[in-house]
Amino acid sequence: MSRTALINIDTQQSFVHKDFWQTQDLPAFEQAMLRLIAGCEAATIPVVDVFHVAGSGPFSLESGFVTPMPFLRHRAAVTFHKQVHNAFTDTGLDRWLRARDINHVIICGMRTEQCCETTARVASDLGYRVTFVSEATLTFPMTHKGITLDSETLRHRTETVLADRFAEIKTVTQTLESLA
Repeated sequence: MSRTALINIDTQQSFVHKDFWQTQDLPAFEQAMLRLIAGCEAATIPVVDVFHVAGSGPFSLESGFVTPMPFLRHRAAVTFHKQVHNAFTDTGLDRWLRARDINHVIICGMRTEQCCETTARVASDLGYRVTFVSEATLTFPMTHKGITLDSETLRHRTETVLADRFAEIKTVTQTLESLA
């Protein structure tokens, strides 16, 4: 039997205070996140919030920005703070999941290709079944060596490298239907 938890990664106000912050994809992300969280709550699946923290800047606890994005209204079953890209290293998340006999994680949150993708890879390596709901992830364009990848390209790249290796890629609707 599969026991499931929704892992909401870095959906925090810290990002609004970064120079790369953009709102063009925010409405669709908000809608997808809210549908996913509501569906998981209706299925009595715990929602776990994981927030990134740093020693200074908008990701520091002292900044007051390490709090859920304003559109989120759920009550997390538990909240963890991380200082690395994945939600497992030195957070207690793995211990919390195993204590509840959870063997399936659903990944959503912010920075599709960074913290969400890295968490999916680590979860897979730890033996969890992973569902990656990319429409319920948000990212921003990135430039390297003069080439800019837009958000959709980054999302597609993440889906490509995770699919059939580390995670099942599903929409919110597919994910919620699979829980019924």
